Amino acid sequence: MIRLAGVSKSYGGITVLDKVDLEVRRGEFLVLLGASGCGKSTLLNLMAGFIAPDSGSIAVNGKPVTDVTAACGMVFQQYALFPWRTVQENVEFGLKMRGMSRQERAPIARKYIEMVGLKQAADKYPHALSGGMKQRVSIARVLANDPAVMLFDEPFAALDAMTRQVLQDQLLSIYEQSGKTIVFITHSIDEALTLSTRMAVMGSKPGRIVQDIHNDLPHPRSADVQLSPRFVELKRAIWERVQEEVTRSMELAV
Repeated sequence: MIRLAGVSKSYGGITVLDKVDLEVRRGEFLVLLGASGCGKSTLLNLMAGFIAPDSGSIAVNGKPVTDVTAACGMVFQQYALFPWRTVQENVEFGLKMRGMSRQERAPIARKYIEMVGLKQAADKYPHALSGGMKQRVSIARVLANDPAVMLFDEPFAALDAMTRQVLQDQLLSIYEQSGKTIVFITHSIDEALTLSTRMAVMGSKPGRIVQDIHNDLPHPRSADVQLSPRFVELKRAIWERVQEEVTRSMELAV
């Protein structure tokens, strides 16, 4: 589904990513974990085609990524909604840009607005929505465009803990209903374990994959999984590796 081979990227003479090899299989929910500045967002932007690697290759669905690709849909931390458009119009926007008529695109948008639990808010404008509701609109807009891969760049980081947990449960439900391939960035080990089928821990200076972990917690999954002994066991093991990489990064900064 997604294949990165020997991917490197530098900015201003600083190597952000160094010879990264990564394969994401169809239907996986891969979470990228790592310290700030380890290149997680850069890796996601490379997959989406927003930026080009200095060396190495990237392919999605067997096709080389050389520019922005419709095969990937991105959900950002900032909601990126059009304030002058309603929820319905925001979700329809990508379909409209593809030349789809209002008659065709309206039911598609309604389907995904209902999927994210915003049926009653379809005619509201972004200023009338909470942060969690805005992020659900962003997710619905990506789903409406039906990309093969959904990319999430810390989408819940700015939300309060309770809203974040509700959206995690909703995203799990969407994942299980849609079967989409998902790559998701977070700093939270709890969030990574709750959502993922697989986790990749990244080291920094330069950015690279240092550990690849299969998440064997059972599906269907909810926030209650955090109470299980296996969750605690996995969290401890991941934290030890993340802590090791954060400490190493701090030492290199001195």
